[in-house]
Amino acid sequence: MSESYVKRLFTILLDAVTDTDPQVQEQVCGALCTLGESQPEEALRACEEHLRLHEKLAHPYRTMILRVMETVVNRHIGELDKDLARASILLASSEMTKVKELVCDWQQAASTVLVAVGKRFISSVMEEMLSKFQPGVLPHHFVVQTLANLSVSNVFGMVPFLTSILNTMLPMLSAAKTDSMRVVFCCALQRFSEGTLEYLANLDQAPDPTVRKDAFATDVSSAYDILFHHWLQSREAKLRLAVVEALGPMSHLLPSEKLEEQLPKLLPGVLGLYKKHAETVHVSRSLGQILEAAASMGSRTLDVQLDSLLAALHAQICVPVESSSPLVMSNQKEVLRCFTVLACCSPDRLLAFLLPKLDTSNERTRVGTLQVLRHIINSAAAQMEVKQRFILSSMKPPLLDTNSKVKRAVVQVISAMAHHGYLEQPGGEAMIEYIVQQCALPPEAEAPRLGAAAEALAADSVRAVSVSTLYLVSTTVDRMGDVLWPYLLKFLIPVRFTGALTPLCRSLVHLAQKKQEAGAHALLIQYNGNVTLPSPYAMTTRLLAVSSSPCLGGGRGAASLRLLSVLHRDIHPALGPRWATAIPLLLEHLDGYTEETLSRKEWEEKLLMFLRDTLAVVSDNTWICQLSLEMCKQLPNYNGTPQEKNFLYKCIGTTLGAASSKEVVRKHLQELLETARYQEESEREGLACCFGICASSHLDDTLAQLEDFVKSDVFRKSAGIFNIFKDRSENEVEKVKSTLILCYGHVAARAPRELLLARVESDIFRNMSQCFSTKDLALRLCLAQSVCMASQAICSSSHGSSFQLLRKPELVAQMMEFIKAEPSDSLRTPMRKKAMLACTYLASLEPALEGQAQADLIHSCLHGVMAVLPEPEGVDGHQEPLYLDTMQALKDLLTSLLQRNMTPQGLQVMVEHLSPWIKSPRGHERVRALGLSAYLLQYFLKHLHISALVPFHNLGLLLGLFSPRCADLWPATRQEAVSCVYSLLYLQLGYEGFSRDYRDDAVEQLLSLQDGLVHPDPAILFHTCHSVAQIIGKRLPPDQLISLLLTLFEGLGDPDKDCSRAATVMINCLLKERVNVLLEKVPEIVSVLRSKLQETRGEHVLQAAQHSVYVLAARHHAAVVSSLLGSPLPFDSHTCTLWRALAVEPSLATQVLGLLLEKMNRDVPFKQSRAFLRSSAPDRAATLQPLAATCALYEVASAPASGPAVLELYPQLFAALLLRVSCTVGVQLPRNLQAKERKSASSGLASRSLEPCSSAVDALQAVLLRGANDDVVQCMEREGGWQLLRTSAGHEEGVTRLASAMAKFAGPRLPLVTKALFATQSSVYEIQRVSSTAFLAELLSSNMVNDLMLLESLLDNLLARQKDPCARVRRLVLRGLANIASGSPDKVRAHGPQLLTAMISGLDDGDDPHSLVALEAMVGLARLLDLVEAWDLRSVLLHVAIRIRPFFDSEQMEFRSASIRLFGHLNKACQGDCEDVFLEQVVAGLVPLLLHLQDPQPPVAAACRFALRMCGPNLECEELAAIFQKHLQEDRGLHFGEFLNTTCKHLMHYFPDLLGRLLSTSLFYFKSSWEDIRVAAPMLTGFLVLHVEAERRPQVDLEQLLAALQLLLKDPAPAARVKAAETLGRLVKLAGGSRGSAAPTRNAGLAGPNRTSEMGP
Repeated sequence: MSESYVKRLFTILLDAVTDTDPQVQEQVCGALCTLGESQPEEALRACEEHLRLHEKLAHPYRTMILRVMETVVNRHIGELDKDLARASILLASSEMTKVKELVCDWQQAASTVLVAVGKRFISSVMEEMLSKFQPGVLPHHFVVQTLANLSVSNVFGMVPFLTSILNTMLPMLSAAKTDSMRVVFCCALQRFSEGTLEYLANLDQAPDPTVRKDAFATDVSSAYDILFHHWLQSREAKLRLAVVEALGPMSHLLPSEKLEEQLPKLLPGVLGLYKKHAETVHVSRSLGQILEAAASMGSRTLDVQLDSLLAALHAQICVPVESSSPLVMSNQKEVLRCFTVLACCSPDRLLAFLLPKLDTSNERTRVGTLQVLRHIINSAAAQMEVKQRFILSSMKPPLLDTNSKVKRAVVQVISAMAHHGYLEQPGGEAMIEYIVQQCALPPEAEAPRLGAAAEALAADSVRAVSVSTLYLVSTTVDRMGDVLWPYLLKFLIPVRFTGALTPLCRSLVHLAQKKQEAGAHALLIQYNGNVTLPSPYAMTTRLLAVSSSPCLGGGRGAASLRLLSVLHRDIHPALGPRWATAIPLLLEHLDGYTEETLSRKEWEEKLLMFLRDTLAVVSDNTWICQLSLEMCKQLPNYNGTPQEKNFLYKCIGTTLGAASSKEVVRKHLQELLETARYQEESEREGLACCFGICASSHLDDTLAQLEDFVKSDVFRKSAGIFNIFKDRSENEVEKVKSTLILCYGHVAARAPRELLLARVESDIFRNMSQCFSTKDLALRLCLAQSVCMASQAICSSSHGSSFQLLRKPELVAQMMEFIKAEPSDSLRTPMRKKAMLACTYLASLEPALEGQAQADLIHSCLHGVMAVLPEPEGVDGHQEPLYLDTMQALKDLLTSLLQRNMTPQGLQVMVEHLSPWIKSPRGHERVRALGLSAYLLQYFLKHLHISALVPFHNLGLLLGLFSPRCADLWPATRQEAVSCVYSLLYLQLGYEGFSRDYRDDAVEQLLSLQDGLVHPDPAILFHTCHSVAQIIGKRLPPDQLISLLLTLFEGLGDPDKDCSRAATVMINCLLKERVNVLLEKVPEIVSVLRSKLQETRGEHVLQAAQHSVYVLAARHHAAVVSSLLGSPLPFDSHTCTLWRALAVEPSLATQVLGLLLEKMNRDVPFKQSRAFLRSSAPDRAATLQPLAATCALYEVASAPASGPAVLELYPQLFAALLLRVSCTVGVQLPRNLQAKERKSASSGLASRSLEPCSSAVDALQAVLLRGANDDVVQCMEREGGWQLLRTSAGHEEGVTRLASAMAKFAGPRLPLVTKALFATQSSVYEIQRVSSTAFLAELLSSNMVNDLMLLESLLDNLLARQKDPCARVRRLVLRGLANIASGSPDKVRAHGPQLLTAMISGLDDGDDPHSLVALEAMVGLARLLDLVEAWDLRSVLLHVAIRIRPFFDSEQMEFRSASIRLFGHLNKACQGDCEDVFLEQVVAGLVPLLLHLQDPQPPVAAACRFALRMCGPNLECEELAAIFQKHLQEDRGLHFGEFLNTTCKHLMHYFPDLLGRLLSTSLFYFKSSWEDIRVAAPMLTGFLVLHVEAERRPQVDLEQLLAALQLLLKDPAPAARVKAAETLGRLVKLAGGSRGSAAPTRNAGLAGPNRTSEMGP
């Protein structure tokens, strides 16, 4: 291709640079760079020429072009010839200096071009730059900037020029008057100096290794004088910063004597800038370079300036560091670098300055000083080594600081000290203790304050930093092992270090393991008189106690146990093997739970078992006594942690239990009693547990010690109380008594059972009874709990059942007193629960309670719980645990009492106690009473044992009591009542001799009825009551009927009206067989009945009215129907009820429905009137008689009894109502009813809408339901079909869904229904023809029509309607014919010609202005093509393809989608064997299909996916077919660009001859109305060009292509312009000379010659 073509490409793109959209500009520049990749020289020439020819082009666009040149030069610098480089240099130089004013972006871009070229052609660039850098003439700003940048981008090339440049520049410095010029000179001097220093640092690689620093000394010295003495004094901040940045690297090039001479001025001058600039990082960096230069030559001036330097640098380091400010962070790094230099030069003076700063109280000063100290400890370790003790002694003041930031800084300093041996010096231990103190900080103490510090103290908190520091120092600094071990052990016991236990234990474990590795058999702890180290007993006690709360402190339980395991030899030599298995099991248990899921009770029990095993293994009384002594000693340490103290009490009890010395046991128990803090509830409980555990081994000693304490003065109320209690108030004495009582309870619970029975009355209950008269609630609770524990212990004894508890009546009476003393309406304490639990265990002991005593007990307990007012339920709907526990205690007590008399009489006694509560007017009391009754009956049933068949004589009474409660106001009561009936009926079956596992079908139905009782609907409730009564009637013995009826009659007076009505329902149900005797049949007139119903709303009146209407209608149905139809519309509820009464008897219902059908169809459905003044559309108003008949038909069909009648008239009813629905869509009520309807709707009186169409739909639903087609109704409801039927827009779809549901769920009904609908062919109402056609058409989509042999009749009927004048009917006919593909696919071949003829006719339908018939034909053909005979299809293939092609680009989505999908089916039908003439259509469709993959409508894009997958095999290219199959699956996302790229690659590989055709077709879419298509079209063009071989250029009309793309560059959519620019960048491919291989090809006709596998040269 010609050079002019490439040039034109560049011209078009360069012209497009001026686009207003930034993305387009970016893409244009990208395209230029892409062109530049293959044609770098052409790119540079084009850019140069464009800039030269367009002198007036605005500088932003010139900037973009220059950046393109820079990109091309950087990528192809090695390919540029000298002439082109020279031209580029001249252009860039001209652009850079064209205007004297600064235009930074433009001139900077030109400068970067020069710098890029200078990487290779430094001489040429320097020649041009030096031509504009003449002596005596102030150069352009960017000339100097370019020289500066060149000096660092090409160091070895530039340094040789620097001497001459500096010689020329130095005189200019004085002439530079503007700040901007001076800034750029400073930048140049900085870069020159940096370049020179880099050159000198790499002399071994330099072209001239003879270059020395001295060569630049004079020039740099002269420049220094101007910069420092003149420019640094400027008021312009930018200039001052530029000067100071230059002075840093320049100081290294100054002569040593010059630098030494200038330092007294230079350092103060630089330090002075700190006060003038907010951003000081440049000052600090330069100062660091100056200090390094001074230090390297051993300057003595630094000593003189040191104080001012330290003061200024310290002020900088004390600036608060903001985490969001990288400049401040960078400045601090540079300042610390300066301190490193000073530390190496003058360590003594530096420390003399720094360490006194630690004594200040200012936070910033102290933090900054500590930061510097840490830095120099690390960076100047050698100089600081001899100062270690001095530094350590200076750390005392900050150790006392409470500021969090200071603490963090101190910890970081200590960490640095640890790495450099400081902590091994005297005073190091204080540092370690400080770290441990910080580890012990509570997390809440470090919560960040609101405001500026809100982001502080998270992972970087003092505690977190200290914990990590301690662990790192322990594990990574080897020299710290001897320092930390065993020193860290001293922190285990003190309470103030509790928070640090977890990190302490982890560090100690690591250190101990290292010690073990060093000496395997030696003891780890060598005391050697070191009294500060804790004893083995102290460590065991401490670690065991804190392990009881294992999740606190970050998991201190596991850490403590691991430390115990490591120290096993030091604790006791015998523990190693046992602990080696026991402790891992404990740790494994902890790993399986979180803090929320771990059971504390279970965990404490495991720890106590571990302690018991340990004591058993040790088996040394002296060791055990020492351990118990240490445990008692540590008790006060846990006053602030009640749970751990409670556990320690248990440990003491366990340890004392293992001790063999009775004196030690008595002594410790006495001390515990004397020192306990009785005001704390948890401590009272813990002490009692301790005594209980101890009693399991020392019962006599424990009881004796308690007896001694009871005899002390504490139990007397005189003033002379025993000395330890003399100052205590009476309240405290009660607390002491509570503890003693609890101790007795726990002793009884834990005592050996064989010893307990002999002592329980004489030693335990006797001492308890002394406190029964108390009024203290806490003491009463303890008494109840202890009596319960003792009674339970007796029951669990092997001789408990025969044990005679003589104090039982007294104890029971006392518990009753406790219950009675509680407030009757509230439940605030567990007193009732504990007292009833005690009574439960007491009741099971001998002797049995007397009758009256038992009755009093039951009465007291019921009254104590039932009358309690209900608490509001919790957030999650659950009741309070205290109430639930109390109710369970009551249940246990009642079952315990019932167990003593498991007879119907015993059950009757219990129910009699509950009866007042069952009938209570308060709902919550009824709920509880029924719940208790159900529980007792279930218990009775579960434990029923019948030795002989005896009658359940009180069954009727009990059923009569419970069954009416099935209608109680409270749902829970209703369900419990059914449970009671259920249990009673099974009890009856049991008494009749049935086995316990027998299940009766009728009784089991009660369980399903129970679920329905949650609904408050009275109809449901009474229906359920009726069902319950039926079940009772089936299973009730005849002799119980009278007692049941009598009880139910009593229930009629129940104050709860619902229960009274339920009794009525049940009575009526039970007397059903006598109803003919009880009811008298008297004829009544309908109007009288209606007025009677309006006067009285009683259920009995309603039933009587319904029955009377039924009798009247049985003889005079026509008159009754006519009379009821004359009732005012809308029918009121009483009229509706009377209509439903006519459905009671099937034959009567059939006659009534027939009459209503006749009246509905006799009159016209509506009357039309045109209101010319208001609208051209006619108003349609429903006629009254059909409307009333429709409403009445609904009421009759709604009655359940109408089922048989509906089934008999089902086809007529269905067809008539369907057509009634269709002809009432959009029909209004008569005017005289409209106002009435509005009034009833606003008042809420109308039960249903009177709207004509809705009435018809409701009637149709009722007929379907009564016809046993519930599934049809539900299916329509789910799919929204009923709502669609009511609307004009959705009516057709509603009919379709109805037909589908009928075919699916009501197939056997369809033959007669279709026959009824065939008769509507000639209906004068178009909408009725549409509805019937839609229904019949949809039936064909079901295979049911084959089973019912309806296919032929339906097909004939639809074909006969093809010429219907209504386009909607014709469209529905085509849909129905196409539905055969779904319903009867095996019949399509037989009817293929007919079906294809009908579809082709639909495609050519000219009478439909909107082409909807044609659309239906396309959709239908797509469904049929796979099923018709290939021969039948071949004759119409081409006609269809040509006919549908115009629809590919239709403005309507449906047409595009249907036509493209049909095109796919046409291809699929060919199965890769199509004639050339059709193949031509396939090729013609490729571009539209590919582009419409980006169609804005998803259905169209999906259709294109399908069509392309089907086209693949016909293209005879396996690779393309595979790509289409892989990328275009429906459920797969599509990366369009990647797919299009791959597709074009294969198209051009195998079908290069199609290039011109594909390109010309794609150009058509450059003008598409859819933006997405306009974006996709140039993408397709670009990818085709990208993959075509250059020799195919003749196929392309480049002029047309370029013109189209050039026009597209002006498209209003930026995305289209972007793709146009991208494609233009690829057109360079057609410029000739492209490298590659020839590919096997296919001819343009795709006739399919054999593919070759060889690749040509």
